[in-house]
Amino acid sequence: MSEQPQLGLIGLGTMGAALSLNIAEKGYPLAVYNRTGSVTDAFVKTAGDLATSLTPTYSLENFVAAITAPRVIILMVPAGSVVDDHIDALKPLLGANDLIIDAGNANFYDTERRAKRAQDEKFGFIGIGVSGGESGARHGPSIMAGGTEADWTRVAPMLEAIAAKYDGTPCAALMGPGGAGHFVKMVHNGIEYADMEMIAEVYSLMRDGMAYKAPQVANVFEGWNKGRLASYLIEISAKVARAKDPISGAAMLDVILDKAGQKGTGRWTAIEAQQLAVPVPVIEAAVAARNLSARLQTRQRGADHFGEAQIALEGEGIASETLEKALIAGKILCYAQGFEMLAGAAAHFKWDLPMPAIARVWREGCIIRSDMLNDMATALTNNPGDNLIFAEPFSGLLKDCQSALRDTVIAATKAGIAVPALAAGLSWFDTVRTRRTSANMIQAQRDYFGAHGFERVDGKDEPHGPWAGHED
Repeated sequence: MSEQPQLGLIGLGTMGAALSLNIAEKGYPLAVYNRTGSVTDAFVKTAGDLATSLTPTYSLENFVAAITAPRVIILMVPAGSVVDDHIDALKPLLGANDLIIDAGNANFYDTERRAKRAQDEKFGFIGIGVSGGESGARHGPSIMAGGTEADWTRVAPMLEAIAAKYDGTPCAALMGPGGAGHFVKMVHNGIEYADMEMIAEVYSLMRDGMAYKAPQVANVFEGWNKGRLASYLIEISAKVARAKDPISGAAMLDVILDKAGQKGTGRWTAIEAQQLAVPVPVIEAAVAARNLSARLQTRQRGADHFGEAQIALEGEGIASETLEKALIAGKILCYAQGFEMLAGAAAHFKWDLPMPAIARVWREGCIIRSDMLNDMATALTNNPGDNLIFAEPFSGLLKDCQSALRDTVIAATKAGIAVPALAAGLSWFDTVRTRRTSANMIQAQRDYFGAHGFERVDGKDEPHGPWAGHED
């Protein structure tokens, strides 16, 4: 060690180890600690030249003592009670002006609670959402912080140094107080669920509706990644479609079980959207699709009992250009819903969420990074408070692509190929541009059985129908 660090990191799992190396590489010496000492030893041993910037420790007491006050301590431990346990264990060891950063995948309510608790303690607390997976953590993630301006200013140079860069601009920003950073990360993950699901649905149309083999699918995705859909997820979708199984030699996609896993952040997004009364049907459909994918026995029984759902698409199937436009439309609608949810949270929690900055932070490093986000940042700057679907270039793109989305959903439905996220986006879009919906029937029903009342189109103060007293 060349100098005693002012920075330490607890938790040397996949993400913690990668983030530690990123920090050390950017010129910030740090102490490291893991509950299992052998993990610490193995990590330092494989750190190469960066090992000289690492101080391994084997107890929390030694860990804290190895860091020069005022300390900055990063927690990279599993979300939930484990975070609270570590804070409780650190509390008697910390001094004035020490700062804890929870960089794990925490529920934002937990982060809110911890931030309020820290106000009464001698140490500070920041919750940051980190996106980009292991590669991002190692080479540059997207960072979404929640905390005070003073605490952010203190650690911003380090966080901006380790963050991904878009044209030289760090993809790291303060989102607001308390749990704001983890809330933004949660919505990011909800959008990620939806983006992945829509790509998978288009893949299903090619595979099940048009008998495309995996290399043909790869060709399509590779072409799309040169246009409007250029993004990390389209890029890796092409790569996984191109890959072969080293065991059997078959296409990798053909040997992977169709049972999607999840860690819960997409589910949190769907639940919180309902709490905020903000419609995010594309995200909700994606979460439901993952849940249904896990019900293998039910799906197998359904196929046996009712017959396989999928049949070949009519004619020559769906043109690549049509599928591309359908996915462009779906993507815009999904992101529009995500930013609407962020706006709803800002109003509810009294956060001044920086919408353009959020889009800019997502331009590089994170899983949903795409060329489209740069235009979104501009649109959110030029049209504050407005839904993305009404801002250019997205309004024009939707006008151009909506028929492709409709044709794709119709063709998929006729062929029995499930496209729940694309269909949910289309239905939301149709509702948004319906001048008079059928909700008047719902209001009438509510008034009939519960005397809930309604508003009239003529403005008259007669909030109940003539059916009062006629309940069976």
